[in-house]
Amino acid sequence: MDPIFNNLHIFEMANNHQGSVDHGRAVIREMGALAKEFGIRAAVKLQYRDLDTFIHPDFLTEEGRKKVKHIDRFLGTRLTKGQFQELIEAIRAEGMLAVVTPFDEPSVDWCIEHDVDIVKVASCSADDWPLLEKISSTGKPIISSTGGQRIADIDNLYSFYTHRGANFALMHCVGIYPTPRERQTLDVIDRLRRRYPGIAIGYSGHEDPADTDVVKIAVAKGAQILERHVGLAAEGISLNAYSMGPDLVRAWLEAAAAARTLCGGGPVRDGGSVLVSEKTIDQSERASLQDLARGVSAVGPIKAGETLTRDKVYFAFPRRDGQLSTAEFRPGIVATKDYAADEPITESMEPDITKAARRLIHDFHGMFNEAGIQVGPGRDIELSHHFGLEAFGQTGALLVNVVNAHYCKKLVAQLPGQDHPVHKHKIKDETFQVLWGDLHVTLDGTDHHLSPGDLLTVPHGTWHSFSSKTGVIFEEISTTSISGDSVYQDEKINALDPMWRKTVIEGW
Repeated sequence: MDPIFNNLHIFEMANNHQGSVDHGRAVIREMGALAKEFGIRAAVKLQYRDLDTFIHPDFLTEEGRKKVKHIDRFLGTRLTKGQFQELIEAIRAEGMLAVVTPFDEPSVDWCIEHDVDIVKVASCSADDWPLLEKISSTGKPIISSTGGQRIADIDNLYSFYTHRGANFALMHCVGIYPTPRERQTLDVIDRLRRRYPGIAIGYSGHEDPADTDVVKIAVAKGAQILERHVGLAAEGISLNAYSMGPDLVRAWLEAAAAARTLCGGGPVRDGGSVLVSEKTIDQSERASLQDLARGVSAVGPIKAGETLTRDKVYFAFPRRDGQLSTAEFRPGIVATKDYAADEPITESMEPDITKAARRLIHDFHGMFNEAGIQVGPGRDIELSHHFGLEAFGQTGALLVNVVNAHYCKKLVAQLPGQDHPVHKHKIKDETFQVLWGDLHVTLDGTDHHLSPGDLLTVPHGTWHSFSSKTGVIFEEISTTSISGDSVYQDEKINALDPMWRKTVIEGW
């Protein structure tokens, strides 16, 4: 874990500079004074948008601006690149780190030019792959918020950054402003810490600014980064319902400090138990974030049958109904109709087998991490899909082949709701021991329900099947595993070439 993320407090200014450098400087001075008072590692975060390209030209007209609520706010608080540079210098003069959220590719270039310390990815940009590609190429530390993102979506984000060697942290966040207590789902912090070991996990809060209980719990759960919207009331300026003035920031910092003291002053450590918390997402939350997504439009005329490459399209806010989003765009899509310049691209992306396999691997990898079970390098990992990958969610299992010599050891895993068809082995005897989750085994017509630590031996020649309600990882110890030793009750499976019902990958 990069020390830059350790116990970092981020003061999110957003548009609370009100489009005024002087007002922005005043906010920064107040936050700097509080950072010194509490002796904390602190940062101020700004938001960069190149509004000349970020907003689609159709919505820069007076009539167009009325159609999307965010546009007037963006334009009304606009700052130039040079003015943002002045605020960056003011942040550093107060001894704080400069963090910036860019919402488009030119703004990423500004981040490099201003040599910001950390690049922040907003929740609404968590699947904006062109933007993320640009951000990852900077080499800067990255903090990504996860509001409105399902666990599977966060898996994709984790995989994206990991494969690019990025130095990143993840923030639990709920994109509801302000966030009611019942929607905080702070247990998700536990889940993220277990699912992504070695990655700093933080909390970005939008709760009632007077509620200091939430930050205490976030700290107790091991959040390494804390973020809150801050501002400064002044003549003609009032703060929104989720931003803190200096007095409330002081109370927030006091609460965080008290929680760290109660927890021993450092991150909360895993106790070895497995806690799985579902990440629930309100549809209104996803909708509000999708309101900020960019859509794909044609640079110039495109004919039906042309392949859409990166140079033939551009990305601009707002995304219109039916328009392809940056989350969905991949070079290589073939246009099914003619497009005029600036026309929204409305092609659809059909899921493919590679995408399905990738998601499966993410699911299993995350499950092993949550269970605290590490699979070393050089292990063959096999997806056993008796009726094809498209049916793997219902029937199949993942096998990690650990050793196959005079004896055999495998790790077997199933996702929630998966079953493995009835079969027997001609030669192999095997013993199951559950390591994590639940396992239901039907052995010669008798049902067995196994929990972690439970053992069950399956003699050769015995018909058996297994399934899991919540997901399972179990160890299989057996005599030597031999190709063709398995016989299934379903003759359709027996008729398949074993290689057609298996997909083997090298590591995760």
